[in-house]
Amino acid sequence: MMTAWLKLGVFFLGAAMLGWAASPSIQATGMYVEARSADVNAGSCFINSEVQLVGNLAVFGWQIERGEVNGVNVDGLRVAAAVKAASTLGDLTGEPYPVYSVLIYDERATLEQRHALKLFAQRMTGDLLERVVREFVMPMEFRVDGDSIHDRRVSFTAGTLAAIRTRAIEEGDKVCGHEETFYPPLAKTDHAMAAYTLENRYAADSREGLKARWSLPYKRNAFVATFRVNE
Repeated sequence: MMTAWLKLGVFFLGAAMLGWAASPSIQATGMYVEARSADVNAGSCFINSEVQLVGNLAVFGWQIERGEVNGVNVDGLRVAAAVKAASTLGDLTGEPYPVYSVLIYDERATLEQRHALKLFAQRMTGDLLERVVREFVMPMEFRVDGDSIHDRRVSFTAGTLAAIRTRAIEEGDKVCGHEETFYPPLAKTDHAMAAYTLENRYAADSREGLKARWSLPYKRNAFVATFRVNE
């Protein structure tokens, strides 16, 4: 007969194994970009006028320069996501959940690498990508221009489905004069800078996946960032 202590030990061993399964081993470095439907860098008057009204939509993507997920090599691959939340993402006074998402995989990735990319994206965004309603495989491009993160310009595309183009925020973009970065990025980053969007588009058939499509350029609603993870 199994003793109470033995039963307890089996319970904790099983719990630990479940924890390990839910926590993939990741070592990766690269670049990240995101664009939302609300300003992330603005004066309080802009932030307050948008909160709980917009800001529930976002598209974001990663360029993995070097990486490994549970022993699977993902060097040079890209992965992206688009999300639709119940309210403004990042608003601590509201309730953005449930959040529905689609994932987009680099067409060069094998089936094994796609699974690794999904684990990577979910780990980097906490519980933001728990409700994946559709997955796509697309040709993807992630181009970065500029010598430092402070002036980098990012161009990201996922087929005809999603696109982000950014530039650095300039003095002429400021309206209030006391702008600040109000929301943090949606994913883990090493160093992030708010940016200005020249293109912010998600164009899936509105009847599929998120049941949403958007084109929201010319706002201070983006981040460009580097990431480095070793877990």
